[in-house]
Amino acid sequence: MKKGIEDTMDETATDFSQLADDAKTLLAATAQVAEQKVVDARKRIMEALTDGWDYVSDKSIACAKATDEKIRDNPYQTVGVALGLGALIGYLLARR
Repeated sequence: MKKGIEDTMDETATDFSQLADDAKTLLAATAQVAEQKVVDARKRIMEALTDGWDYVSDKSIACAKATDEKIRDNPYQTVGVALGLGALIGYLLARR
């Protein structure tokens, strides 16, 4: 079955959240290490997390805005598609 945009966005957010948690754990574990390489690595990880979060949230907002715009530009088609999908789902569920 094809994944919808919402499923993909949810998976991406979950994956990013797990990555952020792992990075925070790593940062906490290396907090006592004061070598310059570790300090530099910690700084790069924090920058990457910040950039990644900004990217994910910007893409999510852009997708939501595009969807909203598409629905507002085509209200009757949107209602027709929603009605058709609702009828199809109702028919399939009633057959059980």
